[in-house]
Amino acid sequence: MNAWLESLKVYYDRRMLTLLALGFSSGLPAPLVFSNLSIWLRDEGVSRTDIGLFALATTPYAINFLWAPLVDRMRLPWLTARFGRRRGWALFAQGWLILAIGLMALTNPSGNLMAVALAALFVAFVSATQDIVIDAYRIDVLEPHQYGAGSAAAIWGWHLGGTLVGGAGGLYLAASLGWNVAYGVLALAIGIGVIAILVSPEPRARPTEETLARERRVSERLHHLHWLRGRLADLAAWLYGAVVAPFADFMRRDGWVLILVFIFVFKFGDAMLGRMSGVFYREMGFSLTDIANVSKVYGLAANAFGILVGGYLVYRLGVMKSLLFAGFAAASTNLTYSWLAMSGHDMTVFKIAVMSDNFTGGLATVAFVAYLSSLTNVAYTATQYALLASLGNLARIWLSASSGWMVDQMDGDWVVFFAMTAGLALVGLPLLLILMWRFPRPEPKRAEPPSG
Repeated sequence: MNAWLESLKVYYDRRMLTLLALGFSSGLPAPLVFSNLSIWLRDEGVSRTDIGLFALATTPYAINFLWAPLVDRMRLPWLTARFGRRRGWALFAQGWLILAIGLMALTNPSGNLMAVALAALFVAFVSATQDIVIDAYRIDVLEPHQYGAGSAAAIWGWHLGGTLVGGAGGLYLAASLGWNVAYGVLALAIGIGVIAILVSPEPRARPTEETLARERRVSERLHHLHWLRGRLADLAAWLYGAVVAPFADFMRRDGWVLILVFIFVFKFGDAMLGRMSGVFYREMGFSLTDIANVSKVYGLAANAFGILVGGYLVYRLGVMKSLLFAGFAAASTNLTYSWLAMSGHDMTVFKIAVMSDNFTGGLATVAFVAYLSSLTNVAYTATQYALLASLGNLARIWLSASSGWMVDQMDGDWVVFFAMTAGLALVGLPLLLILMWRFPRPEPKRAEPPSG
């Protein structure tokens, strides 16, 4: 009991409340372009194959590292000077996100499916940009020993926004008022994240002297090149610091290739399951209200408990052992969906499947986010974390785009499909064992306290 109480003390920090609210703002758009959108499209008669292809509209979540250097280094007119580097970019992204979701509320899948796809792409792009800022803010504002708790707070917030309000709330609104009104109302809920940024401080972390010295040496070499002069040399030095240095810094880490491969495949099985779960529920005969009550409310409670247990496991066992345990647990709970497919319209099995899957998902996500956070250098937080998170999203988005086609090729045999996702969920665990043996978890690179 004392160990539990000791591990919970790290949550008694005002910054955790800020991360909870920012997680809410980060999670809210997810069901609007993933699960709820799949249900909306299915209700409009869109084929399973086309619904699966809609995953491609969420590609920005997988490639946001491409513009993360701008978030790390580019100053925004007025916003950066007034609110700071992280807060200014957060407000910029949140304003555009409210507009993007509002535009999606004006679309109609039965009238113009391409317009829906373009609107979803716009929402995904702006939401992915917001994620860059929020993830960087979370890492910059915390100390390394708080990464597990900070990850848990952010994930709790994500599920409050994505699972409860955006997911369940969106389904309730859609059942009562229609999908378009539901999306319009949810656009305004991003205001919670705006308020959180306005009342929170800008992180004060600074890069290490070693990192700054390395960038100065490169800048001096560039300025001594005879074909680079003045502003051109300044631009080259800025591009090095913003684009080249973050990736060069990461590639100095032992085992960096294996780390990237592991991140890419770790949540592949869950991605395949998650993309088609909403379609599966509808084909099993569950109503929108049934899905909201079980998948979003019961699932949220189970996920919240899983996040709490995940934070405790990271604190007591460390990140790597927690990842291994959570990976096996998540793979096993995928099989409960095969059980549901065999049982048909059975509310008891439905609850068991959803709650067990959400519980192990909470375990895995906390450990995974804490692991990614530990791999970043504070000088390039936004860029490096975006790269790592993007790789994790890549399997979820690109590879899961084939999930609907796979179910069709199986003639709708959901039992086999979910058994296959359980096997795919185990793919990354041998790589994790190699990492644990050859390249133990590195010490996080932490900023030096600000001078003065």
